Amino acid sequence: MNMIIGAVVVLASVLGGFAALGGHVELLWQPFEILIIAGSAFGAFIIGNPRRVVKDTGKALMGLAKNSKYSREDYVELLSLQFALFKQAKAKGMMSLERDIDDPFSSELFNNFPGVLRNERGVLFITDYLRLISLGSERAHELEALMNEEMETMQREQSQAPKAMHRVAESLPALGIVAAVLGVIKAMGAINQPPEILGGLIAGALVGTFMGVMLSYGFASPVAVVIKTQREEDLNYFTCIKAGLLAYLNGYAPQICVEYARKVLFTEIRPSFYEVEKATMLAVAVNKKADEQAAA
Repeated sequence: MNMIIGAVVVLASVLGGFAALGGHVELLWQPFEILIIAGSAFGAFIIGNPRRVVKDTGKALMGLAKNSKYSREDYVELLSLQFALFKQAKAKGMMSLERDIDDPFSSELFNNFPGVLRNERGVLFITDYLRLISLGSERAHELEALMNEEMETMQREQSQAPKAMHRVAESLPALGIVAAVLGVIKAMGAINQPPEILGGLIAGALVGTFMGVMLSYGFASPVAVVIKTQREEDLNYFTCIKAGLLAYLNGYAPQICVEYARKVLFTEIRPSFYEVEKATMLAVAVNKKADEQAAA
């Protein structure tokens, strides 16, 4: 929604201001100038990026309609899952989670939290480190260093799409000049035409410069910022998991581990202590019922 509102404001401000100055808005419609700018920008984007980054950028552009990938409810669910895992590990030992860790998508415990299961990479992050802990890697500082390395790699991967879009934004003004120069060349080829025709050709050429600058600073650059912000939210999800796991390794009670994980979340989507407490108590009740059914 923000993208749509912003685009409308940009277009209304630019075109409305131009019309208020007495300009003829229809003169700004120069499809071949737009083709030169947009086509060459897209071609340069393909040349300058591997296929993986091109696909990832396309995926990121398709996800721009969402203001945020994660909601407060998603984080309540993630924290509840961590609480359930830590509580079972404390009560029955880490080996009691072996089946859940090996096949989380078939695990009854994990399936109580379908929102978490939709994030496959997040699930693998949790289970990989729980598996390491169950195999004996219980030194918090060593696992923290490994998590930091993995998240740094993840950050480098996640930053490639916004960087690619930012490079496109930087190239658009120059490509607008290319379109303008070609328009001037065309106009010079008609130098013997009447002033009104020649003036229209020169005006059309100058639209190239205008389009390049507006597309860069009005659209492409803000889009790159939005993609970067969304990718930072992705990393915050993994930071939440990391904080909970490290607190567990340091010997804290499950409720405190969850509180450590909650505290690293962005303020806008961070659930309150009482929201998490209510959800974790519900998770305890669900697990207790499942244990009773298994015993029966």
